[in-house]
This record gives sequence, structure tokens and C-alpha cells, in this order.
Amino acid sequence: MDLLLKGKRALITGSTSGIGWATARELAAEGVHVILNGRDPTRLTSAIERIQSEFADAMVDGVAADLSSAAGCQQLLEAAGEIDILVNNLGIFEPKPFEQIGDEDWLRFFEVNVMSGVRLSRHHLALMKARNWGRIVFISSESGICPPAEMVHYGMSKSAQLSVSRALAETCTGTNVTVNSVLPGPTKTEGVGEFFATLARDAGQTLEQAEHDFFKFSRPTSLLQRFIEPAEVAAMVAYVCSARSAATNGAALHVEGGVVRSLI
Repeated sequence: MDLLLKGKRALITGSTSGIGWATARELAAEGVHVILNGRDPTRLTSAIERIQSEFADAMVDGVAADLSSAAGCQQLLEAAGEIDILVNNLGIFEPKPFEQIGDEDWLRFFEVNVMSGVRLSRHHLALMKARNWGRIVFISSESGICPPAEMVHYGMSKSAQLSVSRALAETCTGTNVTVNSVLPGPTKTEGVGEFFATLARDAGQTLEQAEHDFFKFSRPTSLLQRFIEPAEVAAMVAYVCSARSAATNGAALHVEGGVVRSLI
């Protein structure tokens, strides 16, 4: 399916690996001029080169900026210029008992996971409305509607993204601008892979055993009973960014493998 995206410009935050990188790759394959973002210039260069090596004609740029602060977001805004598509993918997670989550942790998760998207959307939404076309996508999580006991602060930030996304969509009534959220389930990103490798080693298990036990005991409602691949999430994100998704606005789209036992 041609997503009718050739010539559009897209900014994907936190896109040197995982869902962000997979989304950048998917959009580049559709002829989108993608702008990657990450904190580490070396990792950013590597991420760009990986896409260019696969798609010789890909239009790929990158901006190294730390979006955990207003200054970092402003740096990215100035360097990236005008865009048609904004994918607020940047996010951090950290399993931690609630009693040990201090104020600084709550504020850090809110700054990175919520305010980075708020700041970038605040700037670009007005420009998209003026051009009467645009796509903003928040990469939330099934944790936003099924808050995990092992990382309450993370779940809070993902719920906040859903609220912001829906409210912004309400401001786009009658326009060709859409704002949606995508809710991945447990996904095999680089960070998750490293976390489970540590868990398996500490428990004297293979990685396969650790994954099996996680879905059996921690995510028993998963219909997949495996980790989701970043590319599987990116396929949904690319569609939501496309001209063909014009009737999808204000939605929270599940790509969580059936973890959430709900009719909607």
C-alpha cells in the first residue's frame, strides 16, 4: 500500500534504536525525509548510516539533543525546522518499588516522557494547523491503561501522554491535522533486551526461559506470549502518519499483543 507520504518531513524523537529507529526506517522506505534524534552523536550517526545503507535514496538527517530539558527541546526545534509529521517516541523506563521512587524520579519521568512531547507538539501543532495538514503521534504504552506495579512512575507518564494526545486532537476539529497515540506492549527494544539479559543471568536462566516466565507470570493475558518486534509497532505508526489515516484522530491504537483484556 502506498501511504502517500513521499516528500513529507518527519521528526522522530529517541530514534537511534528500538521503536523510534524502526519507525524512522519505515518512513524512510516510504520516501519521507526523516530527522532522527538522540543524545549521543556517535549513536545518532550510526543510526543514520544504517538506514542509508539499506535505502540508497533515503533522505535522512539527525539532530543530537537531550530532550529532558526545555533547552534541549528548543535546540531540536531550531535545528529540525518545519515538519509535517512528529513522532513523540522518546521514553525511559525503570522498574523500581514505589516506596523507593523519590521526587526526583517522578519529575525526571515527567520531564522526559511527557514534557518532551508537550514542548515539541506545542511548537509544531500551530504550524500544522496553519498549513492544514499534519500528523502528531505519541508512543505511549499499554502501561498507560494498565499501570504496572513495578514502575508506577512510568505508568503515570504513559497515562499522561494519552490524556495530552486526546486533548490535542480535540483542538484539531475540522482540520486535516490528526493527533493519535500508539500503545505498544512489551517490545524487544535494546533496553528491554539488556534488562532481561541481566534478569536471566541473575536467575541462572537462559534468555528464552526468562522471557517465557515473564509472559507466564507477569503478562499472562498476552495473546502473543512473546515480545513484540519494534518493526511491528513501526508499521502501525507509519500508517497513522499517512494520508490514508485521515479518519483516525484522537485514537489510542493498541499494538500490545492482547495484553489488555478489553473490547475497545
